[in-house]
Amino acid sequence: HVTYFLNGGVEAVWPGEDRVLVPSPRVATYDLKPEMSADGVTDALTAAIRSDAYDFLVANYANADMVGHTGMWEATVRAVETLDECLGRITATLAERAAALRTPDGFLCITADHGNADEMRDVQGRPVTAHSLNPVPLLLAGPAVEGKALRPGVLADVAPTLLEMVGVSPWEGMTGGSLLVGKALDA
Repeated sequence: HVTYFLNGGVEAVWPGEDRVLVPSPRVATYDLKPEMSADGVTDALTAAIRSDAYDFLVANYANADMVGHTGMWEATVRAVETLDECLGRITATLAERAAALRTPDGFLCITADHGNADEMRDVQGRPVTAHSLNPVPLLLAGPAVEGKALRPGVLADVAPTLLEMVGVSPWEGMTGGSLLVGKALDA
């Protein structure tokens, strides 16, 4: 899902690109297993970080979205708790790698293209199972972003921001711009 959009709507695997698909659990609805396959995604991602074979990694955690669609509050809370635990493992792995390599080049970016778990009830108290229209956060963490701040923006600004983080200029057809403000990144 995320690779399709990240690759500009192209299904084909690009040269130098590896894709790992961690199967979703086979349940009638995801409130029955709000953890979904997040641990498996995290295992694959942390192994890839430790391998030091990649310059860029992207992962899709669908828990908050898919469990949020059920409208089940407790299950959605558990889904978000699972994501918190997984992100803790990822940040710890990035910190280990940075310390081992004595380099501050790694960073973590967390964002979404829409909300869902952020709005679980309407004003009458009924479950909301559709995507929300609320702005979503863009969070950057790691030594490479120390001293940087982010301006408000839109989804079209995410790719130019990531490109700036890895030292690549955005191409002319991009409609967004980098969200980074503050001192220049060390290259």
